[in-house]
Amino acid sequence: MSDNPRHVHPIYDLFPIEIDGFESLTELALDLRSSWNHATDEVWRRLDAELWEITQNPWVVLQTVSRQRIEHVLGDAAFRAKVDRLVEIRRQTAEQAAWFQQTHSESPPLTCAAYFSMEFMLSEALPIYSGGLGNVAGDQLKAASDLGVPVVGVGLLYQQGYFRQSIDNAGHQQALYPYNDPGQLPIRPLRDADGEWLRLKIELPGYAVWLRAWQVQVGRVKLYLLDSNDAANFPAHRGITSELYGGGHELRLRQELILGIGGWRLLAELGITPEVCHLNEGHAAFAVLERALQFMDASGQPFEVALAVTRAGNLFTTHTAVAAGFDRFAPALIEQHLRRYAEQKLGISLHDLMALGRLNPNDESEPFNMALLAIRGSGSVNGVSRLHGQVSRHIFEPLFPQWPADEVPVGHVTNGVHVPSWDSAAADDVWTQMCGKDRWLGTSETLECDICRVSDEKLWQFRVDATHRLVDYARKRLSRQLASAGSSPEEVEAAKHLFDPNLLTLGFARRFATYKRPNLLLHDPDRLLRLLSDPERPVQLVIAGKAHPADRAGQDLIREWIDFILQPIARQHVIFISDYDMLLAEQLVQGADVWINTPRRPWEASGTSGMKVLVNGGINLSELDGWWSEAYTPEVGWAIGDGNEHGDDPAWDAVEAEQLYSVLENEVVPEFYQRNEQGIPTQWMARMRASMSQLTPQFSAVRTVREYTQQHYLPAAIAYHHRAAYNGAGGTSIVNWEHSLREKWASLKFGEVRLQSSENEHTVEVDVYLDGLDPNFVRVEWYADPLDGEDAVRQEMLRTEPRGSTTENWATYHTTVTATRPASDFTPRIVPKHANVAVPLELDLIRWQQ
Repeated sequence: MSDNPRHVHPIYDLFPIEIDGFESLTELALDLRSSWNHATDEVWRRLDAELWEITQNPWVVLQTVSRQRIEHVLGDAAFRAKVDRLVEIRRQTAEQAAWFQQTHSESPPLTCAAYFSMEFMLSEALPIYSGGLGNVAGDQLKAASDLGVPVVGVGLLYQQGYFRQSIDNAGHQQALYPYNDPGQLPIRPLRDADGEWLRLKIELPGYAVWLRAWQVQVGRVKLYLLDSNDAANFPAHRGITSELYGGGHELRLRQELILGIGGWRLLAELGITPEVCHLNEGHAAFAVLERALQFMDASGQPFEVALAVTRAGNLFTTHTAVAAGFDRFAPALIEQHLRRYAEQKLGISLHDLMALGRLNPNDESEPFNMALLAIRGSGSVNGVSRLHGQVSRHIFEPLFPQWPADEVPVGHVTNGVHVPSWDSAAADDVWTQMCGKDRWLGTSETLECDICRVSDEKLWQFRVDATHRLVDYARKRLSRQLASAGSSPEEVEAAKHLFDPNLLTLGFARRFATYKRPNLLLHDPDRLLRLLSDPERPVQLVIAGKAHPADRAGQDLIREWIDFILQPIARQHVIFISDYDMLLAEQLVQGADVWINTPRRPWEASGTSGMKVLVNGGINLSELDGWWSEAYTPEVGWAIGDGNEHGDDPAWDAVEAEQLYSVLENEVVPEFYQRNEQGIPTQWMARMRASMSQLTPQFSAVRTVREYTQQHYLPAAIAYHHRAAYNGAGGTSIVNWEHSLREKWASLKFGEVRLQSSENEHTVEVDVYLDGLDPNFVRVEWYADPLDGEDAVRQEMLRTEPRGSTTENWATYHTTVTATRPASDFTPRIVPKHANVAVPLELDLIRWQQ
């Protein structure tokens, strides 16, 4: 990967100001490392404290303040020295060897992994995100920067981004779409040596669309963004990248064509040649096709070989927990947009293209599924938690007929959060004193024992201060919210005095969708009111969240909460803060004592909001779903649910609502208010300490990105290089191997099975008819299904001289297994065998003894 791509200046000043030192300010302002390393905060606060407080956007501050102010501040020798030192530190950090360089210096195959995502949550200064998917993408880019993993991000620049929310006096959500002025975003246009803007042209039906390219600096990592708002485009086409998750199916398809095909072309234009393409959800799956096309152009190989070569370097991460959640497009829409691309570029028929995105390639009415394209174009597939891996195997089981569910080729890498982005300054101080400044840079092995050395007194004071800060923030934000909604001066003033920072404070913030059950707490409103207003042990609750503008049911759930809060008693204990964004999320996860999550299992693929409270001493009370199903133990938090799936049964919702109330009333509230002589809740502190020490390192993006690097990126890079070598000879060999297997597979059959059993073992021989197929192309196994929590038995059988009625085209296989299970549990089977092919992901053939 080139650090300075050809034809492109990495730095180009949109607003040059000839002031000595201004270039240093620009360098700092345009690096989003400032969103998690707050050493530069004082610089922007010094320039304009009020604007900085509102926007948290260094680039806006730098552009907005006057030339005179900049000259004045830079004229302060101490300030100028601080700026110069910060720039020096930034450059040193970018050049020094990090975890990847220290650990994998002998791994030259991986020079670049391209990370494609529809959204990235990096900073409120760059609002091109909606929620969880963008959160994961942003946090993983930041962790890759910290760890030195050679990653580049690829996404879209939205003119409006995701909607902003306001709540009117009737409790209705109003969707607002403020314009993202590129000049006020911390991004730079990519320009060539002559200053010309780098623009790409992508063909859509009957016309071409010009795409502008932008660069975002994320520490060591670069994120490249494409947008269609180019003056050369028709007005309708300028709006293709106008809105995140807005519009109809045709707009979404065009966005995904730009992301996948345009994104991969952009990398080629920049001279970046990734070995690995990481698809963060199926939105970018068209990159699979464009990557294969570029290999075709370079090698002269046909599409089939090019796909066999390039898929080895592709990784698909699915975040969807229900099959209906994947993007599907009508056949006519795919034909309209991709027929010419398939036939004239890829050299394949429309039918063959559609087959890549269909379960049944011959069903002409079946929509084109982006997840299926991603799977058929990748060498590895993973879910985002252990439970989600299981759920995904079930979802994709129809793709692998006759294969056992536990062998459906979907693994898991559990999500983690970029801890420095979500910890408070006070939390950072505590962890730094105990664990050092480099604790989130790849060496987390000692964090658990180190954080346990913090005294109860210090840890409790840290939590008390955190709740005070949250209450102060909530009062200010709620009062502004009420004022903008036209509330009376009395109501606005009252909001400035709501809540008591000494009370147990619950946090509940997420997307308002029915499967997340954000109103489970409202199942019995009177009981909730009694819980909140208990005179001896009162509780307060901060709520936030958006419902998609098209989701009426989700908006109704918000209105139910607003109606509840309007009750005189409730309004003293519950507030709903509108426009849930990254800044609000930071405050909530840093200040809440308990984080509540109530999704309907197993529809929360992972969830990350609860992970963010860990470093800040918050404790989770959650459904046993997503990440919490593998994180939960009784000493680290609380759980509801029984670990099983119950669909959307209202009766089960009632059961879990009862559990939620019971846990709060009988465990959470008493434990918080039970204090020793020093006023410290010792049992609470033990739980908090266990949660912080055990879970924070485990659910950090450092661990996640290390796993992706070691388990996926490095093996994928090696596999890609192996297949691509000698003009794709490895890919050609694999295609020929697959053709041989498919030609003979229907004629393979089992002959006689000879079994001898003793008290200790079973010995079996089986005759197999291969019809002239090379025996090295298959693996014969003695198989038994999983039983009572035990893994399946997959015992490879060894080939011997053939026996039976005839030896022509027959082979005999034998093995011995211990007799821990009856022989009747076992059956022989035949599966494809190739040292460099992922079976069944790349070839789903299997034959069982009938």
